Amino acid sequence: MADTPGGTADRGAGPGTDADARTRTLAERIDALMPRAKADLAELVAIPSVADPRQFPPEECMRAARWVADAFTAAGLHDVRLEETPDGSHAVLGHRPGPEGSPTVLLYCHYDVQPPLDEAAWSSPPFTLTERDGRWYGRGTADCKGNIVMHLTALRALGDALPVGLKFVAEGSEEQGTGGLEQYVSAHPDDIRADTLLICDTGNAAVGRPTATTSLRGLANVVVTVSTLRGDLHSGMFGGPAPDALAALIRMLDTLRDAAGGTAIDGLECTGAWTGVPYEEEQFRADAAVLDGVRLTGSGSVADRLWARPAVTVLGIDCAPVVGSAAAVPASARARVSLRVPPGTDPGAALAALTAHLKAAAPWGARVSVETEGTGSPFLAATDGPAYRTLGEAMAQVYGRPMEFLGQGGSIPLCTVLAEACPDAEIVLMGVEEPRCLIHAPDESVDPSEIRNMALVEALFLLGYASAR
Repeated sequence: MADTPGGTADRGAGPGTDADARTRTLAERIDALMPRAKADLAELVAIPSVADPRQFPPEECMRAARWVADAFTAAGLHDVRLEETPDGSHAVLGHRPGPEGSPTVLLYCHYDVQPPLDEAAWSSPPFTLTERDGRWYGRGTADCKGNIVMHLTALRALGDALPVGLKFVAEGSEEQGTGGLEQYVSAHPDDIRADTLLICDTGNAAVGRPTATTSLRGLANVVVTVSTLRGDLHSGMFGGPAPDALAALIRMLDTLRDAAGGTAIDGLECTGAWTGVPYEEEQFRADAAVLDGVRLTGSGSVADRLWARPAVTVLGIDCAPVVGSAAAVPASARARVSLRVPPGTDPGAALAALTAHLKAAAPWGARVSVETEGTGSPFLAATDGPAYRTLGEAMAQVYGRPMEFLGQGGSIPLCTVLAEACPDAEIVLMGVEEPRCLIHAPDESVDPSEIRNMALVEALFLLGYASAR
């Protein structure tokens, strides 16, 4: 894993050069477009495009898809259309041909968002764009509608001045992990084939710190169900000898971690080390808003635990709520468990290890079933090609400092599918997200300067990439 800048920042960009004038002109255009970017993001955030019909009407996702299709058609893409994918979601696809012999760049984003969770935990309504202390708050402002607006702003600033061809895809169910676009790409690889793929669903290490993400963890998600009785029983009459399904589940879940809180799953290697740019513990504590006095879980460096080792999380438990619960011994309980796996770990093997571990950990002969919810492969980028050199130069011009390479603990299973469909393409992960965005959590936000700066980075990249090949 490289820990050095991804390009030579000063090539052709000295004082008074054409590159400087080009950058200034684009920056002025993008600055003038930022009020429109805010208005666009407000419209998008107002659409609750959660791709789960159990929580929000499917019409909302369709409304977001049509918004994206209309906006990118107006921005100059051709034949923009909605394609239904095998999971029932709709991908927005379009293209724009470049000059004869020019390379093609794919722009990726997704328009679906995470559910708002507990709306009472938000400081402002989750589906209303709200400005506070210089940041824009709302579900999807960063992940990933902020990246949609970033693409639009870059294309509007460029106008017709594009020396490359473009392809575009906006996914409709990325947050649900149901694999609709992955399956579509496998069946229609020509729709996304390009020389470089800009996967704009990550971001910088911090505001003003230009970063390309080169490592992603894969995942294996399961739902485990524990049953001990034919039905709930009065806890006074039967509690004690009657096996409590929720207590059994709690014991099982506790075995997934060691005494320090690190992931410890039988048959799974959990001692990897990160060799790239470190993530300082104090910075992580601040980014994650860890409470004073609470220790971090696991051992090794923060980067080891975050980017190089498996990480298990209990995402949810189905059991009786505190308010309204009866004095009864639970007959069954279930939990949704997510396992993130680093590059070098096969997600199928991780899934098998997690499943076997949970079943073996069941106490008292409790009956256990484990349902596979989904898997995704980890990803490791090659960073020695012309796209990374061009990106490094663009980031250095915009941010005034070299681009860094970092890992990310999250998963984008599509990256592996894209790498298989485009084996010779460079895949770049970037975007407007950074730790303070609190993606997937209440009070998600974006720093508008990151939308502005990353739009400028993308515009400079699209102008410079053809000549760098």
